[in-house]
Amino acid sequence: MKLEAYTTLPDILNADMLAATLGISRAGAYQLLNSEEFPTLQIGKRKLVPKDKLIQWINQHTGGGSHAD
Repeated sequence: MKLEAYTTLPDILNADMLAATLGISRAGAYQLLNSEEFPTLQIGKRKLVPKDKLIQWINQHTGGGSHAD
C-alpha cells in the first residue's frame, strides 16, 4: 500500500475497515485483532486498531522499517 493510500483511512479502524484495507476476510481481520503482536485497542468488547499503529505494523512486517506519517 502506498503512503498516499493511508491518508484516506480513518484514524481508528474496526474489523470491517481493517479487512477492506488489507484485502482480507472479516475473519482474518479478527484473527489479527486477537493476536498478541497486533496493535489492538480494546474498548469494552470492541477491538480496533489506530491507523498510525497499523501503518507501523505493516512497515515492520514488510521490511519497511518504521515510517512516520
